[in-house]
Amino acid sequence: MAVSPPICDFGAAMPDFTLPDPDGTPHRLEDLRGANGTLVMFICNHCPYVQAVMDRIVRDAAELQRDHGIGVVAISANDVADYPQDAPEHMKAEAQKHGFTFPYLYDEDQSVARAYGAECTPDFFGYNADGALQYRGRLDASGRSAGPPDAQRELFDAMVQIARTGTGPRDQTPSMGCSIKWKS
Repeated sequence: MAVSPPICDFGAAMPDFTLPDPDGTPHRLEDLRGANGTLVMFICNHCPYVQAVMDRIVRDAAELQRDHGIGVVAISANDVADYPQDAPEHMKAEAQKHGFTFPYLYDEDQSVARAYGAECTPDFFGYNADGALQYRGRLDASGRSAGPPDAQRELFDAMVQIARTGTGPRDQTPSMGCSIKWKS
């Protein structure tokens, strides 16, 4: 069942965290922040909405990091007891397969996903340099399958605007995807 998160709560503070990568190495949010903003993405391996745009996520993240001073991090918070394909060893393989230029972290107790209010995969949170939320929209017009190759890069464009001005676009279309698989 597809889930859409709420609209952007402009100015909401970026919740702090320290989470491990699939090898168990801890990563602190403070070390992941970019000079001009930070993009926190909740994704997972098994979701068809994420898989449909994985190459676009990787492309946009690399360009935001390289050219716009945006820090990028991906987090998987799904219950791996019910969704074993989202377990850390599979996260590591997924990151290598797609050439992630950003850390892919595991939120085992789901506390970080709850702190952010993440609801689906993919769920994108774009913060300005001060750590104030400015974007909570979709990547582009893609759904369970990739949108047209020339689809407007909504997330990318919003993050570039945030990097330049500190504020995100007022008009945002919510992301859509699989619900976070919460532990019972």
